[in-house]
Amino acid sequence: MKVLVMYDYPPSPGGLATQGDMLYRGLKKMGVDVYAVNSCSTMEKEWYYKWFKPDVVTGVGYWGYTPDIILHPQKFAVLPVPWLVADGYIANYQDVLNQLPLILVTSQWVKDMYVRDGISKENIEVLPVGCETEIFKPISKDDPKIQSIRKNLGISEDQLMILTIGGDAASKGAQEVMQALASLEGKVPDWRYICKVWPQDRTTSQNSMDEKLAKQLGIEKQMDFQTSIISRNFIPYLMNACDIYAAPARLEGFGMPQVEAGACGKPVISINAMGPKDTMIHGETAMLASVAQKILLHETILGKESGYEENTKFVFDPPRIVDYRASIPDITDSLLQLMNDKALRDRLGNAARNHVVKNFDYMVVAEKFMQIVQKKLGK
Repeated sequence: MKVLVMYDYPPSPGGLATQGDMLYRGLKKMGVDVYAVNSCSTMEKEWYYKWFKPDVVTGVGYWGYTPDIILHPQKFAVLPVPWLVADGYIANYQDVLNQLPLILVTSQWVKDMYVRDGISKENIEVLPVGCETEIFKPISKDDPKIQSIRKNLGISEDQLMILTIGGDAASKGAQEVMQALASLEGKVPDWRYICKVWPQDRTTSQNSMDEKLAKQLGIEKQMDFQTSIISRNFIPYLMNACDIYAAPARLEGFGMPQVEAGACGKPVISINAMGPKDTMIHGETAMLASVAQKILLHETILGKESGYEENTKFVFDPPRIVDYRASIPDITDSLLQLMNDKALRDRLGNAARNHVVKNFDYMVVAEKFMQIVQKKLGK
């Protein structure tokens, strides 16, 4: 079978690029006849259609990518099998998606979102995102690379490092973590909370709000917002420098950093909702906080990017959940247990590592991709 994988290629450190690149590399390692191409590269995509003649074109994205990863290959009589994440609602592409024989999604929650918005569940299959577990693996704190990171961040040997990585910290639940940490004074060992965020338009304003909250909570001296571009090669070392990875995210279709942290043998604090329910087991591989609040959207204004005329008012009936908030008392309890019990941190971290290797290694995902395609399409 010939497969063309469309994503942000060559890969950036972003989640969608990682999702596509892990599939491409896994299929290639299996010996599948596969190529990768940027989903926006019209000329190059057409070149592959004409000489490579792929049996399947798998594009990574959400419903807004439909013109690039579904409609474009269809113009050339090539079969698209999109691999979708969730982003609100499907807009005006229900008819296009319902005509496809197979749609891949990253978690059961993402599938539920597409079914909610009018896509038939019969042809939707869950394919998790792959993790490179030979790179994301436990590294000793004595390793000079790890020691260098902790020293550079100003973290002493006797301090616990809590880490969150995201486009911005708040969307990954950092404000809830901050509020939980603020209530632990005198109950846990000394700590520092590192939020690694990406330089982008929303980051500056979000960091300002987060820093203001830290000051209000009286923990600003224990907080560090690191805003910079880093490579995929650096992330495993950064994760291994921490003691606890915290990401009770507000909206998470899969949760790649949580899986990667688990692969590094780190205990993870997340939320018992959305994608994390597929990737972690509460009390065994992670600590999952319950949902305290669901943020609802009643209406919005849509445009051409959603398949509508500009300034189209869209009313949701019933209202759509656009964000979740994890229980701060649950996060507090998890932090209290993990920060005071190294044996518990080690137990959860070891179990998380085994769970990721068994279920989410990129070769496991590549094999599952082939099984799904062959079963559903007879390829």
